[in-house]
Formats: sequence, C-alpha cells, structure tokens
Amino acid sequence: MLMDITPMMGVLDDVLMELQDCALPLLKGIMATDKEEVAFKDLDMAVLVGFMPRREGMERKDLLKANVKIFKAQSAAALEKYAKKSVKVIVVGNLANTNCLMASKSALFIPKENFSCLIRLDHNRAKSQIAIKLGVTADDVKNVIIWGNHSSTQYPDVNHAKMKLHGKEVGVYEALKDDSWFKRMFITTVQQHGADVINARKLSSVTSASKAISDHIRDI
Repeated sequence: MLMDITPMMGVLDDVLMELQDCALPLLKGIMATDKEEVAFKDLDMAVLVGFMPRREGMERKDLLKANVKIFKAQSAAALEKYAKKSVKVIVVGNLANTNCLMASKSALFIPKENFSCLIRLDHNRAKSQIAIKLGVTADDVKNVIIWGNHSSTQYPDVNHAKMKLHGKEVGVYEALKDDSWFKRMFITTVQQHGADVINARKLSSVTSASKAISDHIRDI
C-alpha cells in the first residue's frame, strides 16, 4: 500500500508502475491512495517516509517545526485509528530519532517497542567506508555501531567492529592499524556524507536510503 497527499497522486502512480515493472518476486499486489482509512487499515508494518525534505543550506533543526505536524498529528493519529495495535512502525523522515519519539508518544495504544527509526543508512555508510579503506566488501564488515541521531553529531563506533581478512575474523582496528584515520577522516566522512550527497545532487539520498530501509525491514 502506497499513500501520499492528493496533489502527489500522479507521482505515486508513476512509482506504482515502476514497482510493477521491476517484476519483484515477493510483490503480489500494490495499491496507491490518498486516503488514510485505506492506507493504514489493519497494517502489520508502516514505513513513514513522508516528511519535509532537507534542502541545501538547511539545518536539521529547521525540519522539526514542519515535521511535528506530520508525525504527531497525522501519522500517529492514523496509526491509532486504523492500524493493528501490533503494527511495527519505521520512521524514515528526519530528524528520524526525534520524529519517531513524537510518533511513539502520540500513538498511546501502540507499544513503544514497536517503533524504530532509520539509522541503517549511517550504519551502511560506515561499513562501506571501512570496506573501501581495507579493500574488502561491505559484507565482510560487521558490528559497527552508530550512536546518536541521524545528524552531523552522530558517532560511528568501530570499537567492536570486525572483518574477514584472509579467511580469518579480525578486529577492524587491528586490520587497519591507522588510528588517526578512524578519529579524523572516517568519523567526519560518515557524519557529513548526507550533506555531501545533497551538495553533489541538490537533493537527499534516494538509492542508498531505499536500500537502508530494505535492510532495516529485513532484519526486523
């Protein structure tokens, strides 16, 4: 089920056609709507993607005022009214942690543990940077942790990170032996990569964010 505001229904229909053209083996049916009572009815899982997007030159704090209405007044209310009380809710719109908190506190009858927000994009970015540096694939890297919000103040933590090297599992620090890279370039790159993407294409991440949402849903 896909939902958007009425003026965007033409775009949503285009997304629907693209999904159909992908011939995805697990996609058995899809519908586009602008009605909450249709989109949220008996949901098992809700992915709240819609939000006021971050534009070039905007600080993340600038998004809060506009997004309060979306995640507190609209999404939470619709979830409570129409979705199953066991629904799993994934908040993608930034600031993801804060918006998730607002939604969880507003949807009083849905368990708080059923809410989660998308930090997987930052997790994937961190794994990718390590993999590029060490000349391995991202699947060879594990146990990277992201602390904090999806913002430039987050902290990508590799203290417990491990990787496969020559058939053995070793600590990432041990494999790279370059503490200065981790403390300077690595942390800064992961923290600022979203802004770098915006500067390059004048819009937020699309493909990498979609992949991160898929990873998040799969792991849940």
